Amino acid sequence: MTVSFPGTRYDVRLAQGPTDRVACESLRHQCFFGGPGRDHDPFDAQCYHLMVSDMQGLVATCRILPLRSGREIGESYAAARYDLSRLAGYPHPMMELGRFCVSPRAKDGDVMRMVWGALAQIVDQNHIGMLFGCLSFAGVDPVPYAAGFALLAERYLAAPALRPEMNAPEVVPLARGSTVGGVGQLPPLLRTYLSMGGWVSDHAVIDRELATLHVFTGVEIANIPPRRAAALRAVAQAAGGTIDVPMQGLAPVAGPA
Repeated sequence: MTVSFPGTRYDVRLAQGPTDRVACESLRHQCFFGGPGRDHDPFDAQCYHLMVSDMQGLVATCRILPLRSGREIGESYAAARYDLSRLAGYPHPMMELGRFCVSPRAKDGDVMRMVWGALAQIVDQNHIGMLFGCLSFAGVDPVPYAAGFALLAERYLAAPALRPEMNAPEVVPLARGSTVGGVGQLPPLLRTYLSMGGWVSDHAVIDRELATLHVFTGVEIANIPPRRAAALRAVAQAAGGTIDVPMQGLAPVAGPA
């Protein structure tokens, strides 16, 4: 179903079929690599793909992998890059968000509000206890992000009982140090997660394929500040429809189409 949000020019829906998925992968390639092409991997066939569009076409997308509990976290994209064994005992449904990108032509904040409004619907529909994903910094050189990494190390590390351990061949430990200017070095999406009570791994992974550094980031729904949660649900409730993302029926991981 396509969901329209009053007072905006955007519609939100899930991808339906190969044509929609190619559109999502093409926007991702434009955002991640700066030109035409398709960014895809085996996880695309396993996930739902959220699409935000206006009259000119697709302006934002992310992929969604709902999990019934931590027992299924080994099926996630993040599990190939982090040791998530400490999260395997998480008892509540979880949802991985990935490949989150917004078209350069989308200039207003309504795009992100639409995405989070749709995600709020999905979270409540499936009683999700935790959102998680790999939040990216552009480039593979950690030096420009020293203050930002120090800020994460000082204020936002996951509790030891939940903290991901190292599993990738190239990692950058988050070292304490000067945090001056650190907030400005954090990607906007990561700042959003942190403002909702999010936490991060104690290291960044160097991803040379995507030319990024990323940190595992989690947000426990119960820890979102009440006013923020109410605002997100208000956006969701204003929508003219519901985004339906059932837990069951996900396809197994398959090769790129």
